[in-house]
Amino acid sequence: MARRIVITSGKGGVGKTTITANLGIFLSTLGLRVVMIDVDFGLNNLDVVMGVENKIVYDVSDVISGRCRAKQALVQDNGRKNLFILPSGGLAAQAPVSGQQLKLIIENLSPLFDYVLIDCPAGLDAGFHRAVACAEEAIVVATPALTSLRDADKTVTVLKSYKLQRIGLVVNRVRGDLIMSEKMLLPRDIEGLLKTDLLGVIPEEDAVFLSGVSLPKTSDSYKAYKLLALNLHKQTGKIFDPTKKYSGFFGSIRRSIKRSV
Repeated sequence: MARRIVITSGKGGVGKTTITANLGIFLSTLGLRVVMIDVDFGLNNLDVVMGVENKIVYDVSDVISGRCRAKQALVQDNGRKNLFILPSGGLAAQAPVSGQQLKLIIENLSPLFDYVLIDCPAGLDAGFHRAVACAEEAIVVATPALTSLRDADKTVTVLKSYKLQRIGLVVNRVRGDLIMSEKMLLPRDIEGLLKTDLLGVIPEEDAVFLSGVSLPKTSDSYKAYKLLALNLHKQTGKIFDPTKKYSGFFGSIRRSIKRSV
């Protein structure tokens, strides 16, 4: 039976969908069967991030209405045979989806996979509760920005009321040079503030913007996502260190160059 994990943030624009997509990819590279479900019915874009929007035949609305089975609505990722996406299809203009309907779909798919990753809509409204009610675990995505941390704190508080098995934290868009200059909080400090176990750290890097889900193997983001997937699956406890390349003599040169760009 699959581990059902909701990826949420409270605040929009923190990179939640990109993290869902890359986490799904890196889990699949470990030989695990993964399905990613987009439950943001208003602003759905997981299929676009994954580059499979042109392959969609059915979506969640078709499953709920009985036009197809859940398995028929799955879209296989390009080039990864054990990674699938269940698109939402922009259901906002159609009949509302209940938490029970969504939960039934996920329960039907769970025996087929090792992981079900649920891409949650931003905010703490009905869409959030509908997504969380289908999960057994949660990952909260936050950035070091004060507004993000404030919203993440509220999100963690609400998640704890669901008595989930685990709640983990991923800190996104971290800049090692700013941490070294004491202009950005350490991820471990954020872990302490939110009282939530740190699962991974994703650096701010051009590779994410330029490549999306096709990260170069030499990029820091590739290494960070690999460590995140391993930590989630095997509890390795290894977290990417964004400050490493900014330490020492050559690191100080890199910080100077970064400031001047």
